[in-house]
Amino acid sequence: MDSPFLAPIEKPRSFLWKMLYSFTRRRFGKVITPIKVMAVRLPLAFGSFSGKIGQLDKKLQLPPETVMLIRERVAQINVCLFCIDIGRAHTIMSAMNQAKFDALPEYETSTLFDRKEKVLLDFVTILARDRKMEHELFEKLAQHYDERSICEIVWIVATEFYYNISNIGLNIHSDMICDIAYKKMHQTADNLVPNL
Repeated sequence: MDSPFLAPIEKPRSFLWKMLYSFTRRRFGKVITPIKVMAVRLPLAFGSFSGKIGQLDKKLQLPPETVMLIRERVAQINVCLFCIDIGRAHTIMSAMNQAKFDALPEYETSTLFDRKEKVLLDFVTILARDRKMEHELFEKLAQHYDERSICEIVWIVATEFYYNISNIGLNIHSDMICDIAYKKMHQTADNLVPNL
């Protein structure tokens, strides 16, 4: 069953929600399903909490590509199709290395990832998949990342779980935001090419 368990609310009654729908439509090219299914049914403070995660992510010191590798890996492990899609759209619009994100499920054997990234993704995989951590793997991670970075890595895994479980619990799947991102990227590229 591909439909969310709760019917999306396409036309909210309150002016504030109409404004939020308009904002997300401009940002993503459509009103994303988690807003229409979950956020609109809860007091606004709940939606603000989700937005706060994005604001706090801007304070992270890890490089944006590293943050997205972690988020995408966790979303893949949890099989959150919405999060995989919207995360990948973000990497497209941010001009991140798409070959690396294509190879993420095979990071252990891919030459696109260096040793530091493989240790990071091993840590993230064990934490997300097994929900435990081995001292030896933690020590390997600590050889490449300082204490703040390690805490940021754990924060990213934890907050990605929040997003993933919210969508999985309500049967929210991909919104095809990647397709919209690719179209925008190609339109931008086409506009940059001079007419001959």
